[in-house]
Amino acid sequence: MEYNKIIAVTGLPGLYELLSSKSDGAIVRSLEDRSTRFVSSRVHNFSHLESIEVYTVRDNVNLVDVLKAMEAGSEKLPDEKDNAALKAYFSKVYPDLDFDRVYSSDLRKMVKWFAVLKSNNIEIKLSEQEEEAAAEETVETEETPAPKKKAATVAKEKQTAAKETAPKEKEKVKAPVKEKKAKEAEEEKPKAKKTAAKSSAEKKSAAGEKPKKTTKKKS
Repeated sequence: MEYNKIIAVTGLPGLYELLSSKSDGAIVRSLEDRSTRFVSSRVHNFSHLESIEVYTVRDNVNLVDVLKAMEAGSEKLPDEKDNAALKAYFSKVYPDLDFDRVYSSDLRKMVKWFAVLKSNNIEIKLSEQEEEAAAEETVETEETPAPKKKAATVAKEKQTAAKETAPKEKEKVKAPVKEKKAKEAEEEKPKAKKTAAKSSAEKKSAAGEKPKKTTKKKS
């Protein structure tokens, strides 16, 4: 008998082995008296033990974790009718239980279920599928760091950024350079005229020509 086939049925005491499922219910076998019966899904709800979770002061845990802690503990099972004894027992066996949300009726139920499982020699463990699902859920909730960019990719991006910004910088300095050159050209024109006149006088002097004197007529 496997743990993943054990169910609890609302309105019925104890635990049951699920033999077969039907559209309107299921055929189950009691772990206490071994009687087999059909249970209607219209009247009862079914809960697989391996799908049940228990409130703790941290994250919820699977019922298997609590049952295994009970199995590993050396404490004697408490009287099911003594609420104080139930709380004292679980405070030692599994102190992380949230006793504000896990009621005495829940503690009583776990003690009964544990006793039934042990009397039927059922190994308390999750099926492989449930364990894989729990592992996948843990991986998905962890934060995954963003992948680092390769050095080549970073260099390429820098080059692209440089190319994109280079034309803009040229456009900014292009107009002022033209204006400066035009201004310098205007300033150089008078200088060029003076230089040309001076050069002509020097040529005449070198040829032996004397400058003509201008005489005034006497009145």
